[in-house]
Amino acid sequence: MPDLKHPNTRRRRRVVHRRRHWCCTFSPPLSPDHFPPSRSISSCSRGKKTVEVSFSSPQSQQQLRPPLARRILSPGRVSPISDHPVEVTQAMHENLTHTKSLIIPSDPQISALKLTTLTNFDVRLNARGKNGESLVLELGSTVLAANSAIFGDLIASNANNSSGVCRIEVADVENLNVFRETIELMFEEDIPKRLQKLGVFRAISILEVCAGIKFSRGVTACLRYLDAVPWTEEEEEKLRESFGRFSYEDDESTGILDRLAAHDVVDSQRTMTRNLIHSVTTSSNIHARNEIKSLVTGLLGKSSVYKKNYPDLNKDIIKACELSVASLTDHLLQAYDDDDDASDSKIGKDMPLLGYLSNRINDIIWLLDILVDHQMAEEFVDLWSKQRELLKIHRSLSPMVRYEISRVSASLVIAIGDRKLHCSSETRLRLFETWFEPMLYDFRWLQRCKKGLDIEALEEFIGQVLLTLPLKEQHALFMKWFHCLSKTSSDCPNLSKAFQIWWRRSLLRGSDSTSR
Repeated sequence: MPDLKHPNTRRRRRVVHRRRHWCCTFSPPLSPDHFPPSRSISSCSRGKKTVEVSFSSPQSQQQLRPPLARRILSPGRVSPISDHPVEVTQAMHENLTHTKSLIIPSDPQISALKLTTLTNFDVRLNARGKNGESLVLELGSTVLAANSAIFGDLIASNANNSSGVCRIEVADVENLNVFRETIELMFEEDIPKRLQKLGVFRAISILEVCAGIKFSRGVTACLRYLDAVPWTEEEEEKLRESFGRFSYEDDESTGILDRLAAHDVVDSQRTMTRNLIHSVTTSSNIHARNEIKSLVTGLLGKSSVYKKNYPDLNKDIIKACELSVASLTDHLLQAYDDDDDASDSKIGKDMPLLGYLSNRINDIIWLLDILVDHQMAEEFVDLWSKQRELLKIHRSLSPMVRYEISRVSASLVIAIGDRKLHCSSETRLRLFETWFEPMLYDFRWLQRCKKGLDIEALEEFIGQVLLTLPLKEQHALFMKWFHCLSKTSSDCPNLSKAFQIWWRRSLLRGSDSTSR
């Protein structure tokens, strides 16, 4: 027994000379004159047909391309292949090369495939991608002709071929993998099961190829599968584009079209928006109101990811604001007439006036935020400035109740001062003439119950917006501020900075008029 640890001792292995079976390669040994510059991927198997794929550039294929008889070899059979393909008529060539179904998303990864059938391989289908890739399939003419009308016509026109092999070429294929998978479905007994493994996105691409090569069984199976499963937004968009490019004349497409093509989209959107807004303004459940508000804001907000086709959005929201303000005024009038202490009045079933008023004001401010987001709130400013009757009621209410009304005025002032709401000088003047003094006397409660208001910003923006008005009106408004400041200095907004600016401007204007 040899010493295994000795360095010079080696185990002799018996050399077995095995017979080498045929291996299908895309590029067999060539002469130096035809040495290919590109690499090839091959797959070999015994007793099965092999699909071969080449990754070579178009330029290298044109320069050094070996004869087809040497490039395509059939596993298990080495009979020579003619380099002269069967001529295809112009009409048949257009059906294959110019059909829309071949324009499908590209896939850079093309792998080898082994396709096993029990039929004779008497058709060579050569598909060439736009980027120079190629895919060769050896198929049985019986299955191919029975499933595709276009391929059936091509096979029938070349039935008298002396070589016994019908060669078909398809050029400018966008995605060779999808084309290959579509051909594979012809040999599948359970196509829906295969589509379920591939998924919706891939099934849409296969559907387009099936429609292009008139593979009716595949079209029906794809449509039936797509109609039975839910879609993501990306899948739905791709399917919508597919139905826009192709006409699928199949009964199974009706259900998909009903899901894609919504009739009267704008009217449906308007009706749904009105119903949602009405649900918010009439609901007494706080959690439900907040949920619906969040939903509508996400759908109608300017930053929403959803495409909005709603030309009359401002009209519908202004209409909802008008109804909310009118309802608010009517209930306050009713409460004021029924009871001197409006804060203890009841509306509906045990609904305190303060709670009802707070809900209505929250609804108005919520609608105002949507209008401000779309820069369409000037009409609401004009609406709020004309509420003379509500102003009369405001003076008779307790501070705990009336400050809720001033929250709307404060929100408008902040939006104007923050340059999010653009309105004319006349509109701003009407707003301050109506609601400036009530806002001054409610400022104490606004500080105490902020409810989302930025009080520091409110103080600053009151002065800034006031300075945008004509000087004569500024003088009258500052006099009202002085009157409020003399009564309750701590509960009055600090407008001293704005007043100093107005004072300097007034002195400059006075000196200019004197010098003239």
